[in-house]
Amino acid sequence: MRKVLVFGTFDIFHEGHWDFLKQARKYGEFLRVVVARDVTVLSVKGQQSRYSEQERVLAIKKSGLADEVVLGSLNDRYEVVREYKPDVICLGYDQKQNIAELRIKLNESGLDRTKITKLKPYKPEKYKSSLLRKHIT
Repeated sequence: MRKVLVFGTFDIFHEGHWDFLKQARKYGEFLRVVVARDVTVLSVKGQQSRYSEQERVLAIKKSGLADEVVLGSLNDRYEVVREYKPDVICLGYDQKQNIAELRIKLNESGLDRTKITKLKPYKPEKYKSSLLRKHIT
């Protein structure tokens, strides 16, 4: 069974996220979604997410697109990758993950066969959490 792993904040779950998960599903038979912790969102994005990590997990579960939804590690961002051993890691078009760094971490973990792919945007001028956040009070 081909395992796919994706990461994200998924704040204000919208059609762009929906499309991202649908694209990722096409790369394998089992999709695990890793939702960023509240503290991680604050440190990486410099602001808190609108919805809590538990609310964001629940939104993805309700979508029915993921086979499993988990929270990221508090201490080691690559822990879930080593644990899950994915065949494919799909990244969003706007994710700032350094692909070269990710490849090194995969190789160090014996996961040199894991494929990394960037997925296509879905109407990024309309469906982007940062844009939607501006229109929600």
